[in-house]
Parts: sequence; C-alpha cells; structure tokens
Amino acid sequence: MIDEIKSMLNLKVILTLGAVAHNAVLGALGYKLSAFKFAHGAVHRLKNENLILINSYHTSRYNINTGVLTSDMFDEVVKKTKDLL
Repeated sequence: MIDEIKSMLNLKVILTLGAVAHNAVLGALGYKLSAFKFAHGAVHRLKNENLILINSYHTSRYNINTGVLTSDMFDEVVKKTKDLL
C-alpha cells in the first residue's frame, strides 16, 4: 500500500471507508494508530506526507440498513472531501 500511495504524486486527500481502512493507511505510513482516532467525518492532517485523511463509516449493507450510515451522512463526507481539494 505504501508504494501505491507514494506513486500518486498529486495525492492530497485519502477518504477511508471504515476503521480497518483508516488503520491500514496510518500503519502503512508509519503513524501510531492512537494518534488519530477514527470517527465518521473526522479530518486528520498527516503532516509528514502533506496529506489529509478523512474518515467515513464503511458503506456496507449492514451500516446502511441499520442507519449507522445514511446517504446524507455519506454525501456530507464526500462534500467535505471535495471542499478540501
């Protein structure tokens, strides 16, 4: 994953879907997981890479059907991502 991230020279923002993805990105970049708590809509600035990491709940059927993640919630995170670009 680190090679893929580093190969994207114009990468500015990473939107993670779920805590597993959030932790995987942080781990690949060498950050302590405890330094960046996962929360839906959270924005984390990764200064060493000059990247922004944004969290969303995963778009799984379970999260959608139980209302953990609604369309409006996801739309808001995507809008936030676009605004930060």
